[in-house]
Parts: sequence; C-alpha cells; structure tokens
Amino acid sequence: MLAHAREPCQNHPMLILFNKPFGVLPQFTDNSAAPRPTLADYVAVRGVYPAGRLDMDSEGLMLLTDDGRLQARIADPRHKMEKTYLVQVEGDPDQDALRALQTGVTLKDGPTRPARVEPIDAPDLWPRDPPIRVRKSVPDHWLRLTISEGRNRQVRRMTAAVGLPTLRLVRWQVGNWTLDGLAPGQWREAGAD
Repeated sequence: MLAHAREPCQNHPMLILFNKPFGVLPQFTDNSAAPRPTLADYVAVRGVYPAGRLDMDSEGLMLLTDDGRLQARIADPRHKMEKTYLVQVEGDPDQDALRALQTGVTLKDGPTRPARVEPIDAPDLWPRDPPIRVRKSVPDHWLRLTISEGRNRQVRRMTAAVGLPTLRLVRWQVGNWTLDGLAPGQWREAGAD
C-alpha cells in the first residue's frame, strides 16, 4: 500500500489528495499504547502535513501539503473554503430538517453558517470496513452536504441537531479538489491552484 518515499520539490508547493480510510488517524504519528493506523502507513512523502483534519471515524478526502500558506488557505475557516460531504443518516430527512441545515443550526459552540444540502440516491462507494450498523426498523438516507467552515465533528453534530444521526461520513470535495478516481488508501499529487 505504501508507495516509495520521496522528497518534496523546492520550486512549487506540493499538494497531495489522499482518500483516508475509516479508522485511520488523520496525522502521521500515534503515541497511544496500542498503535493505530496513521497517515504514515499510507503516504511516504517527507515534509507534508494535513491541511485540516478528518476524524478517525470519517472517510474520504484529506489534503496534505508542504506549504504553510496553502495549508492555511485550505484549513482556516476565514477563507470559507467549501467542503462537500456524502452523509448517510439514520431517519427520514423531512423539509424542516433540510431547511434547518440550510439556514444554519445552533450547536453548543454557536450557530453554524448556512449549508447547502440535498437528498441524494445512495452513492456508488467502496464498502466500509467495518460496515455501518443498520437497524431494519429505522430507515436511512443519503445527503450531499456542503459547508464553508470546519469545526470539530461539525457535520455529525449538525445532522444530530436536526434528529438525523450520521451513520457514515465521506468527505468528497474540498474547494475544487475531489476524491474522484481515488480508492481508499490511495493518494495522488494535484495542482495547488
């Protein structure tokens, strides 16, 4: 899984798109007693760092760069870079729940910015390992949710606030960069524009 190690080029910022699998820590090291998989198990490029985080129990697009300015432009909420998630929720998203997400919901750390949200058909994604817990008596649905901020576990907290607990969360897009063509655990270099 691990590609050969390489050094960043000094002439231009390096930007790596990585499809982070479920259960992988969004950092290169783990100091816990029972080591868990980290970015170092997948990305053998020296000098790059995550531009933003993606929780261990979330999947999908992570951006890694060797350029501090680019990292700040991607991760700092002041720049309002949009992030799009495919979210499998438990329950039936009615118009009130969707409207609340669109106008912004109040969380413990304050109101969120308005989000773009739409119900979608189940996307053609890789199977999650381990699979999500499904309850036969409770329906589940998929949403495409786009936010322009990045608080801790924000999407999960937003859907829970409107009565739709998140079952699976896949970040599909950050700015103009997408996960398209990347299998879990794979990465590729991209232009920093």
